[in-house]
This record gives sequence, structure tokens and C-alpha cells, in this order.
Amino acid sequence: MSSKNAFIGSLDQGTTSSRFIIYDSTTKPIASHQVEFTQFCPKAGWVEHDPMEILESARICMAKAVDKATADGHNVDSELKAIGLTNQRETTVIWSKSSGCPLHHAIVWMDVRTSAICRRLEGELKGGKDHFLETCGLPISTYFSAMKIMWLMENVEAVGKAVKSGDAMFGTIDTWLIWNLTGGTKGGLHVTDVSNASRTMLMNLKTLEWDKQVLEALKIPAEILPKIISNSEIVANIATGWPTTGIPIAGCLGDQHAAMLGQACKKWEAKCTYGTGAFILLNTGDEIVKSTHGLLSTVAFKLGPKAPTSYALEGSIAIAGAAVQWLRDNLGIISSADEVEKLAAEVDTTGGVYFVPAFNGLFAPWWRDDARGVCIGITRYTTKSHICRAVLESMCFQTRDVLDSMNKDFGKDDSAEKIVLRVDGGASINSLLMQIQADVLGMPVVRPANIETTALGAACAAGLAVGVWTENDIFSNSERMKTATTFRPKLANEQRKKRVDSWIKAVSRTFDLADLAL
Repeated sequence: MSSKNAFIGSLDQGTTSSRFIIYDSTTKPIASHQVEFTQFCPKAGWVEHDPMEILESARICMAKAVDKATADGHNVDSELKAIGLTNQRETTVIWSKSSGCPLHHAIVWMDVRTSAICRRLEGELKGGKDHFLETCGLPISTYFSAMKIMWLMENVEAVGKAVKSGDAMFGTIDTWLIWNLTGGTKGGLHVTDVSNASRTMLMNLKTLEWDKQVLEALKIPAEILPKIISNSEIVANIATGWPTTGIPIAGCLGDQHAAMLGQACKKWEAKCTYGTGAFILLNTGDEIVKSTHGLLSTVAFKLGPKAPTSYALEGSIAIAGAAVQWLRDNLGIISSADEVEKLAAEVDTTGGVYFVPAFNGLFAPWWRDDARGVCIGITRYTTKSHICRAVLESMCFQTRDVLDSMNKDFGKDDSAEKIVLRVDGGASINSLLMQIQADVLGMPVVRPANIETTALGAACAAGLAVGVWTENDIFSNSERMKTATTFRPKLANEQRKKRVDSWIKAVSRTFDLADLAL
């Protein structure tokens, strides 16, 4: 590492909380603070955040982390060199350029209110669901920002008026944060990075620019869109009024892309991040790989304005850790998230129970927004321990579905073909979950000592831009691998196949349930 006294900050804005972490020049975290914020569900399938609450949570995290580092004797004021930012992707905000106020709550990535718009477009456009696949690598789905922009323009009067008058600004959460961090109505920069832009369904994957034909087809004006930049470059200094005034923002990536960088994934290496959802990305280098098995082509990262672009194949799972939160908050089966591992460990199997958490439809590789959650195979023998274990297994089976699709895209029939899966994110600390994952996959699962790779990836991008680290520093992960934990499969192949077949049967039971009467 090239600067002994340098510190890099990372603002990690997730689906349920914001964090600010300060790293030293060895990428060791020296201070952090986290604040949860409210998730609103005004209707079934609708999920929203208050953009102003997100801003305030970011402000508190930054201030508290700096205070902690200072209290521990670190001279953050003079040695903090840059800040990287990483965020929940696809979540959509439209705000007033003149007032700086949001014109509606942010519509969160997992929200499915745009399903009618998706069906309408599929019927109107020549290519149906895959009409934009060649251009942006994404199918028409409720998941992506473009559909959420259209819904806001069509259903929120204030948004429609602001778009017509030229007062509207669109952004994913990175754009909203950067605009406010760099001055807001007093000169804030309206930018997004290539990874977040690639998730809007509006960016051309080859040119890395907003695609005019897509914008015209969806009737989204280019004027409301931010400028697209790379993942590692000095954007601007943080404005007055923030805890880290004057420090440059020098890195920005969507959370899953940041985790790829934090895991140092080179070409043909994959990682899975277990958070609210779960996201498997395989680095395909400079090659845009087109999936025929339900995966997404996306940007992995571009580490500088003149750097080459790395692409990825992605499988997105809507509900992973959120299912554990559901057990806790909605059903009261557990009182804390870490209790699920203890209960699940009380039984060796689920007793024939399969749980498919299609709360908001199914993402990759199924892409069924008409799916709804099911729990099947319940008998008088079933206990809450069986249900807890079934919830954990659901994350693992969904991950296998994605990896199977990746292997099929490369002409391989079995996920046991030797991809070594790197894992991270909050749920990966659950060792039982990771062992079940290895058993379901039939291949090794490697967990780094530091599972907070999303925040680390944003810090790496920022440190690279200001010369604290080099690309070789970032991608030389031999030392990190020495401290990693490897989970190896213990389940017999015959048992694995039987369970996978049962899982596929359970998934089929979730289809065409969106119209069930309440």
C-alpha cells in the first residue's frame, strides 16, 4: 500500500440502513457507524423509502464515524483523502431542481407496482419482454428504474408537472446523495456511475451512454437524467454543512459491483452477496455475455475515465435475508435475526418443508412478477425449527438456480463445474447457512475474514482514484484468501438431486398467484 497515514471513507447506503466506515491504508476498518431507516409498504408489493430520511441517516453515520476515529487518536481531519459511495441499485428518486425536495417517496428496487406498465410494454413493443435486451442487457421488468420513472410520470401529478416544466431531476440513490453532498440547489452535481446507470434499463452497454431509442420508446426525457461517469475518479469535493466538508468524492458503485471489487473478482470469478436480497455476479472481463437462461448482462466496473470496462453476468434474487426479517417482524417466530441459525440447527432437515419467498415475484432466472410466496410440505410434524431451516435453504436453492443458469450459458450442465463461489454480506456470517449452501451447490464456498466487502469496494475505488492504492494492491488477494473460511459439501449427490428436484416443484407452485383475493 502506498500511503501509510491515509484514510479512506466509505458511505454504504443499503436497502434498510446507511453506514459510514473509515479504512486505514491497509484496508483495515478503524471506525464505523450504522443507522437504520424506515421502509414503507403502503400496499401489497409496494416498497418505498423517504429520500430525506436517507440523507439524514448518511449525515449521522458520517459524523459519528469521524467522532469515533478521532476519539481513538486518528487524525482523520488531515488524513482523510477521499470518500467512496455505494448504494442500493435501481431505487428511484425524482426531485425538484429548484427546491431540492423529493416529489414522491423513493420507489425501492423490489417494488412491483409497475407490473401493469411492464405488461403494456411487452404487448406494444416488437420484441416483447426482451425488446431492449440487445441494447441494455435487461428484460422489461418491475426491477429496473425505467419502469419506476414511467410510473411516477404517469401517476404522480407533481412529477408530471416538474418533468414538463424542466424542474425534475431523476436519480438512483447514488445520484441523490452526490447531488446533495456536493451542494444540492447550490451547484450540486447531477451524476451517476456506469454500474448504477446499467441498472436503469436506459444505458447502452456498449457506448455507456443513455440510449436515445430506448428513451424515445419509453417517452423519458433525457433532460431529467444525470451525467454518466466511471467508478473511480474525483467527482467533486463535499460541500459545507456536511461532516466531511472539503473531502473529494472519488468512487461510486452500485452495491453489488462494489462487492465484486471488494472481493477482488477477476475475469471468470464469481461472488454472491447475501443481504436483503442475494446477488451473484460473474466477472466476464471485456466481453458482454448474452444469457439465454434468464440472467442479466451488466457492467461490472470501470476503474477510471480511460480505463477498460469490465462486464458481468448477474443473477438477482429479490428475497434472501429479508425472509429472516419477515420471520422476526411479521410472524414473530424469532426475536432476533441471529436466532434463526440456532433454531434451524435443532433439526437435520426441513422435514419435507420447502419455502419459496416470492413476496414480490421471482427474479433470476424465473422473472415471474406474478409469483407469490409459498410454504409447502407442512405436516403435524412441522415445527418452527423446520420452517427456519427451510427459510435458510431457500436462499441456497435460489443461489443454485442462478449458478446453474450461468453454467448453462457457458455450455456446462451442472453447477458443480468448478466455480469457487466467494460469499459476503450480513447473512454470510451464518455458518450453518454457508454449509447448507455448499451442500446444495456441491462445490466449495469461500467466506473472507471481512464480509463487509461492499463498503470495502467503494473505498478501493476512491483510494485508487486519489493514488492511495494501485489496481495491483486491490486485486492481489492472496493474503485475504489465507484468512478465509472454506465450506465444503458434505451431502451425497443423490440426496442433493432429490432436494433440488423438490425445490423446482415448489417454485412451480408460486406462479400465477398475484391475483389471489385478500
